[in-house]
Amino acid sequence: MQRRLPDVIGPGLNVLFCGINPGLYSTATGHHFARPGNRFWPALFAAGFTPRLLDALEDTTLLQHGLGVTNLVARTTASADELSKSELVTGAKLLAKKLTRYKPKVLAVVGLGAYRTAFAQPNATSGLQHSIKSTRVWLLPNPSGLNAHHQIAALALLFGDLRRYVHALGSST
Repeated sequence: MQRRLPDVIGPGLNVLFCGINPGLYSTATGHHFARPGNRFWPALFAAGFTPRLLDALEDTTLLQHGLGVTNLVARTTASADELSKSELVTGAKLLAKKLTRYKPKVLAVVGLGAYRTAFAQPNATSGLQHSIKSTRVWLLPNPSGLNAHHQIAALALLFGDLRRYVHALGSST
């Protein structure tokens, strides 16, 4: 039986970050964005979401900062390219249920292509999207080291835009 990567989630978060799906390394370690070279943690810190650079092993401490992490699809794969359109669409429906239950202010999806497929928004770009129930949706590029299009400095700027938006909503993040 394959192990699942547990969500880092709680009610009323400022931002719930949503990865595409857990990779093999993350599932093996039991921590989100754990693969060496993943730029999630440096981008989060550089954007001012955390007071110091966190390690993936500290992912549960995100809750102390009003942040959480989940995935669009729970199934572990070596690459997100292994996911089917059906899995992504089903994942979006399940994610909507999580949003109804936990009510984060903002859902930040990290993965443009997966978002476009899952939510039938083929032209979506980074930034503010539609809302799901009372949760605003923000789209960010995938911070995986495999995504060479966005280096840490560029990701930090985009994550910073999200942080400023969340701050304007009246959070302490």
